[in-house]
Amino acid sequence: MIWQLTCHWSPLVTPLIFGLLLQAPFTQASTITQPNFVLLLADDLGIGDVGCYGNDTIRTPNIDRLAKEGVKLTQHIAAAPLCTPSRAAFLTGRYPLRSGMDAVNDYRVIFWNAGSGGLPANETTFAKILQHQGYSTGLIGKWHQGVNCESRNDHCHHPLKHGFDYFYGMPFTLISDCQPTETPEMDRAFRRKLWLSTQMIGLITLTAVLGRLTGLISVHWKTLTCLAGFSLLFFISWFSSYGFVRYWNCIMMRNHGITEQPMVTDRTTSLILRESISFIERNKDKPFLLFLSFLHSHTPLLTTEKFLGRSRHGLYGDNVEEMDWMVGQVLDAIDKEGLKETTLVYFASDHGGWLERQEGERQLGGWNGIYKGGKSMGGWEGGIRVPGIFRWPGVLPAGTVIAEPTSLMDIYPTVVHLAGGEVPQDRVIDGRDLLPLLRGAVARSEHEFLFHYCGVHLHAVRWHQKDTGAVWKAHFMTPIFSPPGAGACYDRGFCPCFGEGVTHHEPPLLFELSQDPSEATPLSAATEPLFDTVIRKIGRAIEEHRRTLTPVPEQLSVSNVVWKPWLQPCCGTFPFCWCDKEGDNKLVDL
Repeated sequence: MIWQLTCHWSPLVTPLIFGLLLQAPFTQASTITQPNFVLLLADDLGIGDVGCYGNDTIRTPNIDRLAKEGVKLTQHIAAAPLCTPSRAAFLTGRYPLRSGMDAVNDYRVIFWNAGSGGLPANETTFAKILQHQGYSTGLIGKWHQGVNCESRNDHCHHPLKHGFDYFYGMPFTLISDCQPTETPEMDRAFRRKLWLSTQMIGLITLTAVLGRLTGLISVHWKTLTCLAGFSLLFFISWFSSYGFVRYWNCIMMRNHGITEQPMVTDRTTSLILRESISFIERNKDKPFLLFLSFLHSHTPLLTTEKFLGRSRHGLYGDNVEEMDWMVGQVLDAIDKEGLKETTLVYFASDHGGWLERQEGERQLGGWNGIYKGGKSMGGWEGGIRVPGIFRWPGVLPAGTVIAEPTSLMDIYPTVVHLAGGEVPQDRVIDGRDLLPLLRGAVARSEHEFLFHYCGVHLHAVRWHQKDTGAVWKAHFMTPIFSPPGAGACYDRGFCPCFGEGVTHHEPPLLFELSQDPSEATPLSAATEPLFDTVIRKIGRAIEEHRRTLTPVPEQLSVSNVVWKPWLQPCCGTFPFCWCDKEGDNKLVDL
């Protein structure tokens, strides 16, 4: 009888056993304790700028290789459409307004190294947890989460206070002001107003003095002296900061020490690559976390000579292709040290490409493919949908594409759990562990709702209806494009989050992203039978979400983002801040 049953079932059992044996390599994550992590985060890279996401004018063979050898996410979402809040969410696994790292005003990022705002000390980054798990943790490249709080050397927001054992890079972000040959970028419109005000005050003062000398105006010399003094003080009050942006913001640091002030942009790429490879080599015999936070592809698009003119997409394409080459160099270093099978590599961008970034006929910002909008737009897909690629040979199935909603915040619990740590239990963690989804153990993302903020203003909400697979998205506010129909805010340079520059929608604009990923045709109660049901469901989710929010200090308030000279990092005696400690270090030709 037993023999008969065996014979009866053997045609079914044999393929099943064979299939399980074939899948064995992808079920051994638990046997690899504490893998290494290499997290690669591009700056301002659009999802349409990468070959494996559809670009055919920019060559990205190394990023494409990651996708071929790993898992590609096609609905990977940033928690914010700008650098500072998006990176705060990435590091903490929490929406940035939970840590005070999103703005109620127009100053939506850290503006100065000498500001007092930044990632609060009570926030726990994934690096800090991994540090406690015995990992060597390093951050190479861009930080943009603040430096000091009360004094020049308290380093309260510094990477070393947030779980990184080693830091080399920019505490700020790359801007065109860092390149002497480029047009200044930082607060450009405000600077023009300051110059105009200075000229007007100066003209009034000069007119009064000439009138007094010619006898046309009866005014006391004491009054003229006060007026002249006011003119001078007004000029000094803003020129002392905006007149020296390159010295105050464009600096390079190694741990707490400044190595270049201002940075020497011609060698920045080589230094960052050298430091990244060196970190891997130094820590190859123990578990490590390397967060390589690229300065590419943010303006002024620092590109070495050997990559200039190589792409079919101008300077921006050259810059992206150079970044791809850097990715390849890092992957080669991992292979060289025999770490490929024990290293989880992740590649993403902090938000969408900057559509409005142009100089004359030159397009200096990225491309977001079929998705509407771009950088600074909290609701439209182009501002928040980014590349997302994972590679871990033998654990994650190669060549896999996942269209489920995921978030940059998911890196936090994913990395922490793989390292053997636990996520904090005393706060809300918005990210979800991606490993079951990445390995194919589950078919659906754990995210039912994702909330899309622009500053602290809720612009849109995404509902993943798991029983049907539909992805509904309701827009409550959208930016007003300028000129009308242009697809971006070219007249402003950035799309605003609130005020006269946005349109409020009642009822909300509703899209079903699996059918209309470009958000081209909004649905209505007349065209979609589930319209009212979906809007009510999303409304209840917003109410529940808001009950989880607690008041926190605003890190990007005006008082926190303004330049404070007593907080300015300086490698000399302030205000004489200048040094070049890398000048004598011979760079290896990488």
